[in-house]
Amino acid sequence: AGCEKEPSSYMWIYILLGNMLRGIGETPITPLGISYLDDFAKEENVPVYVACLHTIAMMGPMFGFLLGSLCAKLYVDIGFVDPGSITITPQDSRWVGAWWLGFLIGGAASFLSAIPFCFLPKSLKKPEGAKKDKASHGLLENTGAMGNKLSPEKTKPRKWSAMLKGKYFYNSLKKVLGNRMYFTFLCCSLLQFSSFIGFVTYKPKYMEQQYGQSTSRSNFLIGVTSLPPVGLGIFLGGLIMKKYKMGIIAAAKFSITMSFLSYAISLLHFFVGCDNHMVAGMTVSYE
Repeated sequence: AGCEKEPSSYMWIYILLGNMLRGIGETPITPLGISYLDDFAKEENVPVYVACLHTIAMMGPMFGFLLGSLCAKLYVDIGFVDPGSITITPQDSRWVGAWWLGFLIGGAASFLSAIPFCFLPKSLKKPEGAKKDKASHGLLENTGAMGNKLSPEKTKPRKWSAMLKGKYFYNSLKKVLGNRMYFTFLCCSLLQFSSFIGFVTYKPKYMEQQYGQSTSRSNFLIGVTSLPPVGLGIFLGGLIMKKYKMGIIAAAKFSITMSFLSYAISLLHFFVGCDNHMVAGMTVSYE
């Protein structure tokens, strides 16, 4: 009778809220960081700086998988039970690793890395070598976002709630989404990240089931083999764009060429695989 109804837990709510707060905290890095690089750095150096930013961002998941591999080797109740009393190993299907330990280590590291931001100045001076007519400024002028000069009264900072209610927000959003190149890039990025997330999420499980690897070893292999090439590719792309001084059209052609080659090579995955395990009643008959 005790097995008819499994005990329920609401601990997942804490994980949900924690990930929500983490997302809120790390979101400003991309729009504000990249826009600052675009506005205050030399145009020929912007691709390299942005590539470095994204490369370091890819290093985080790599170290996360390595940390997950280490935590998966530790028993889930580490610190509360005697390690000598554990009779199973990580290769056992009943083994549960210390999945919660990575949240504590990652949270502490995020908190420590956020402290230096408190000492940054409120306003940063524009470097002398930076150009005044930046590409982003010119694009805004071409789309009409800065066609009309605002009066001094309208240039005062407004609250975000007032911006959402007024026509300014909707007109800006319409102009941004109306840019065909930006909208196409947005859809392309959505598809790329969706496939990459699915690959990183299910590949360790596939390795566990198909090759009999432990959770620890699967995470280690994914972190070492999958993510570093992505970070290296992003960095090399930034160097190539700087060397050849690519504009918007050249960068779009470069992107579609590399994406096509990537998808063509990815088709080889369909020709690589292993036979399913022989399970009586599922893949083979009982006889």
